Amino acid sequence: MAPEKQLRQVSRSLSRRDFLRNAGTGAASLVLCRAMGVFAADKPAPIEALYNEKYRPQFHFTPMKNWTNDPNGLVYYKGEYHLFFQHNPFGIKWGNMTWGHAVSKDLMHWKQLPHAIEPDELGTIFSGSAVIDWKNTSGFQTGDENVMVAFYTSAGEFAKPEEKPFTQSIAYSNDRGRTWVKYKNNPVIGNISGENDRDPKVIWHEPSKHWIMALFLDADDDFVLLSSKNLKQWKLIQTLKVPGVRECPDFFPLAVDGNPNDIRWVLWGGNGGYLLGSFDGKKFTVTEGPYQAVSGQYYAAQTYSDIPDSDGRRIQISWMAEGKFPGMPFNQQMSIPCEMKLRTTSEGVRLCLLPVKELKSIRGEKETFKNIDLKPGVNPLADVTGELFEIRCNLELGTASQLSFNLRGKKLIYDVKKKILSSEGGKDIKIEPTKGSIKLTILIDRASVEIFAGRGEASMFMSCPLDPANRSLEIIARDGQAKIKRLSVWQLKSTWPKT
Repeated sequence: MAPEKQLRQVSRSLSRRDFLRNAGTGAASLVLCRAMGVFAADKPAPIEALYNEKYRPQFHFTPMKNWTNDPNGLVYYKGEYHLFFQHNPFGIKWGNMTWGHAVSKDLMHWKQLPHAIEPDELGTIFSGSAVIDWKNTSGFQTGDENVMVAFYTSAGEFAKPEEKPFTQSIAYSNDRGRTWVKYKNNPVIGNISGENDRDPKVIWHEPSKHWIMALFLDADDDFVLLSSKNLKQWKLIQTLKVPGVRECPDFFPLAVDGNPNDIRWVLWGGNGGYLLGSFDGKKFTVTEGPYQAVSGQYYAAQTYSDIPDSDGRRIQISWMAEGKFPGMPFNQQMSIPCEMKLRTTSEGVRLCLLPVKELKSIRGEKETFKNIDLKPGVNPLADVTGELFEIRCNLELGTASQLSFNLRGKKLIYDVKKKILSSEGGKDIKIEPTKGSIKLTILIDRASVEIFAGRGEASMFMSCPLDPANRSLEIIARDGQAKIKRLSVWQLKSTWPKT
C-alpha cells in the first residue's frame, strides 16, 4: 500500500457518538505507519509557534498537536499532577486511541511527556483511571518508588488482525509514570454485558480494605461496581442503572458543607449527571438524584486520585467536548481544573464547581469597579480591552429585565424574571439571586468562555474560538436599571513557555 493511501487510512476518524459502531484502524495501522516512515517528516514546529497560534488556549491544556478527548488517569504523586488523555498520535481527528501524558506542579503549567500506553493486540486504548498502590497490593512495585497503576479499556472492536470484545486491562509504572509495563495477564476483566463495557474508574476504599471499580456497561445505561484486593482479580458486587447518564463513571465521597460527619457518595457519569447516596464497601445505596451538575461542553470529567489528605480537595478536569479549532495543529481542549464541593442549596444538597485556587498564580493587571449604575446603552467596561480574562462580579438586579454581556463577541443574556443565563447555541443555567443580586466568575481564553454562578451552584462551559480582533467587554442593563456592586477584572497570563 502506498504511504499516501496508508496515511489517509490511519487519519480516518469518526465522531465520539458514532465510533463504537464502526470499524477503526487499530494497533496494526500504527505499527505499520511507523515501519513505513510515513510520519518521519512530521517534525514539531518551534515551541513559540506551536503554543501561540490564533486559537491556541493560553491557560487550558491542549496537546502539542492532533486530536484529544477524555482526560484519563488523573493521579497525584510526589508534587506532580498527572494528566493522561485520549490522543491520536497521527491525526487531527478522532482515531488510533492512545494515552497521551502531561504533568504539572500547579494545575496551570503543563509539560507534555511521551505517550504512556499504546494500542496492542487487545485493541486501542480507551479511557480509564490511575491510582498509587501505596501498600503494593498488586505486587508490581520493583524499586523505591510507589507503583502507579493505570486501568484502561482495551477497545477490542479496533483490534487487529481480529476484532475482540471490549475488556479492561492494566499497566503499571515504577518510575513516576515515565515508562509503563502492561500486565502480562491482561485483560483483568473480561466482557460483562456483551456490549462495549468501558471507562474503568478505580478507588481505594479504606474501611473495607478493598479497591473498588466503577465501570460503564454499554447496555441500557447500566453501570457496575466491582471489588478487588490486589487490582488483578475482580468480583462484581453491584449493578446500577443511572437514568440519562452514560460513559466515564467516577465514584467518590464528599462531605456536605465541609462537615466530616455528613458524608455522601457521588456516582458521576460522562455527561455531568450524578447520583448521591451511601456506600459500605459492598453496596451503593442511592438516596438522591439523578441531578445535572453542569451545562454546555463539559464531558467525560474525572477527579484526581491520591491528592494528600492535607490538601483535601476533590479536583476535576473535563474534556470541553467538540469545540472548533479551524486551521490549528491540535483539536479539542481540557476545561479549567475545578474544585468540587457538596453544598446545601435552596434546592437541596448539590455538587458545586469553582476554578481551583491556583488560577490566582496567572493573574496580571487588575481593574476594579464599585457601586456603578448599569443603564440601557451605557457600558462601564468600554475602556477595558484584552485577550485573557478572569472576571468576578456582584451585580444588583434592580429594575432591569435583563443583564446583557458581550465577552469578546460571545453574547449572554440573564433574564431577571426567569432567573436564566442563556448563551448563543441554546446553553443556559439557572441562577438564583441572593438578596436581589447575582455573583458570577467568568473565565475567557482564546477559544473558551467558562461561567460559574455564586458558590459554584451552576456552571456553563463553552468551547468556542473567539475573534482575535475583538478584545472588548460589555455589560449593560435593559429595560431598567441595575448596579455593579463590585466587579474585578484580571488580565491573565499565558501558561505556555516563551522560549
